[in-house]
Amino acid sequence: MILKEDSTEENNNRKAGQVLTFRVDKKATKPEIKTAVEEIFNVKVATVRTVSYEGKIKKRGRQEGRRPSWKKAYVTLKKGEPMVDYAEAI
Repeated sequence: MILKEDSTEENNNRKAGQVLTFRVDKKATKPEIKTAVEEIFNVKVATVRTVSYEGKIKKRGRQEGRRPSWKKAYVTLKKGEPMVDYAEAI
């Protein structure tokens, strides 16, 4: 949320535009994520960065299990694109 708020400030000197974050499918590629965001929100995407997180091991009594692994995408919009509110497009 901090990254999204910092990227929407009007007085920042960033070369790129607003940064959006999404939890995406583990098998999704950067081009797939880019086209999906452009279609859903009707904006132009500058860059896509992804991070894969490994699920944590959790214990409940003697039982041990693992939370599922997941992938997070940081999507940077091109400068000058309108601000996106997640709830508006869905």
